[in-house]
Amino acid sequence: MNFGIIAAGEGSRLVQEGVARPKPLVDIDGRPMIERLVDIFCTLGADRISVIVNDRMPEVADFLRGLTPRVPARLELVVKSTPSSMHSFHELGRLLRGSGRFVLTTVDTIFRADDFARYVGDFAAASADTDGMMAVTRHIDDEKPLYVETDDAMRITAFRDEAWPGARFVSGGIYGLDDRAVDVLDRCVADGTRRMRNYQRALVAAGLRLKAYDMGKIIDVDHADDIRKAREFLSGDRSATPIPTN
Repeated sequence: MNFGIIAAGEGSRLVQEGVARPKPLVDIDGRPMIERLVDIFCTLGADRISVIVNDRMPEVADFLRGLTPRVPARLELVVKSTPSSMHSFHELGRLLRGSGRFVLTTVDTIFRADDFARYVGDFAAASADTDGMMAVTRHIDDEKPLYVETDDAMRITAFRDEAWPGARFVSGGIYGLDDRAVDVLDRCVADGTRRMRNYQRALVAAGLRLKAYDMGKIIDVDHADDIRKAREFLSGDRSATPIPTN
């Protein structure tokens, strides 16, 4: 399986709240959150890990370059500022295209490693008529959650900005996709679409068969207090151990 990490945001809210380190380098469980993701992906046998980082945060790129000698997967780095996470994905899509199914996540998406491993395994084993598998959560702790509507078989039928009676899931910021989704992404960029949630709506409109996967609790680190919440959430998670240094 190949993996992608979107880490090109500016983390402006953390800066305003007194967090000096760039968001990808914030310590979550004794490691920067971006290192934790790389370690988890490698534990799952990643062939390739493609990462985009902001060109105004050179220390993040330098940190990843320093990881490269000990990472068994092929680590590909894009250093570029983009107007949105959707456009960051577009940059990574050039690298991920043609390699089969892949899993993409934003750097500030915090989950338990075992939950993620089950998700990746189920996506890898999903039938050929599954074009994508989106991680969802019932834990709603986001300023602008994206609600995910499904049928009884967990097939995604819509992405909504507002909740409705019976709404169960919100997007977890983890996307299992393949080349068909990259094709839709190319069209969205060409058409001027600017938000990740509108891209996800375009996937449904294009007829892609997407499944929702309840991955349990997922936390987004947007504010300083979210760092505390993430650390508490992961305090008992010992399943994502660091890759040993050679």
